[in-house]
Amino acid sequence: MSKNASTPNFPEKPVNAGSEKLPSVPREIRVLVAAAFVVALGFGLIAPILPQFATSFNVGVAAASVIVSIFAFARLIFAPVSGKLTDWLGEPTVYVTGVLIVAASTILCGFAQSYTQLLIFRGLGGLGSTMFTVSAMALIARMSPPQIRGRIAGLYSGSFLLGNVAGPVLGSLAAGMGFRIPFFIYGGALVVAASIVYFSLSHSRRATMKTAAEKAAPTVDRIPLSEAWGAASFKAALVSGFTNGWMAFGVRMSLIPLFAVAAFASQGTLLAGLALAIFAVGNGAALTVAGRLTDTYGRRLPILVGLTVASLATAAIGWVDTIPLFIALSVIGGLGTGLMGPAQQAAIADVVGQGRNGGKVMATFQMATDFGSIIGPILAGLIADRAGFGWAFTVSGALGLMGVIAWLPVKEKRPAAATDSSRAISEPGPFRDGLDDRQ
Repeated sequence: MSKNASTPNFPEKPVNAGSEKLPSVPREIRVLVAAAFVVALGFGLIAPILPQFATSFNVGVAAASVIVSIFAFARLIFAPVSGKLTDWLGEPTVYVTGVLIVAASTILCGFAQSYTQLLIFRGLGGLGSTMFTVSAMALIARMSPPQIRGRIAGLYSGSFLLGNVAGPVLGSLAAGMGFRIPFFIYGGALVVAASIVYFSLSHSRRATMKTAAEKAAPTVDRIPLSEAWGAASFKAALVSGFTNGWMAFGVRMSLIPLFAVAAFASQGTLLAGLALAIFAVGNGAALTVAGRLTDTYGRRLPILVGLTVASLATAAIGWVDTIPLFIALSVIGGLGTGLMGPAQQAAIADVVGQGRNGGKVMATFQMATDFGSIIGPILAGLIADRAGFGWAFTVSGALGLMGVIAWLPVKEKRPAAATDSSRAISEPGPFRDGLDDRQ
């Protein structure tokens, strides 16, 4: 059994919006939403600069892409440990420790004197990153009322995207001061984020420590990974998470800045940051409705539509030669990713169930996403070096459609009494929220 603090009880079944008021967003989740904005602002700050900083050490596109991949690789190998740490120490402690590790790593990147040093320092940051990502996802899944999971996923994703809108623009402007300054700014932003969580969730941390010491407080069930593997939605989410990690977190972060510089010459540096910010604007626009659509119509439809749109936009963007079309495809890609994001997070939370600790389940999903983030930039970078950026993006978009195919056989069925506030569910089964889409 988990040693985490007990979780407030929320009704497990969908409610009728006309007869019962929907629950509010828990305080702990609001804190994580605020901290996510600070983290994303700093990450967006260095995103357009990182590949260019790597090439300043006289390496090619593929080697520059490895800088993005090493971060995800470290997250991948450390994800199982992060899940166990979340079970043992509680979400707040693991979150704060992870953010501080990334802060230290980021500041060291600013002092890097060679490509090898930059690679090592960036990789160390991945260890801390998976700690705060898995712990945040576990806390959100455990405390999210089932009726508003889509809304909460949208809020959390939206906070990241707000930071990603401002971050890349600031990063492109900060590039004029040199490649190193943004890393110091990002490191400071992470310290701020860790402080927000530390002081705001101190009561949750003390409750966790008291439970561990006295072994007297109510415990929280852990969901076995074998149970999650029985859900078709979980297996489909692993595939779509992999393809989304390849496109959105890997190729977009590593190749879009390099493609912009190569395709648009003198305007490329500014356009690199602008493209990432515009992508985030598209995400934000989709998130205004994605959460409600997810709670109303289920997880499958937003994922199918969103991932299809994102894949097609990715496949086409490497062939454009005009700035307006480049910007338009960036917006469209952002819309697709924003539409599918909350639905995919809510699908994983459905499998975990209200009130249960899902550290291992969240770590497994994170590993699938990180695996795509690792090999995506490397393979796409090799394709770009040998066949050009166009084919690199086309192959990535085609791979994204594999995630669409994985979700096609997943079946969802809304209960007869459901209204527009109810989420779609499958036939009742062993999962906590009535989910049983085993195949």
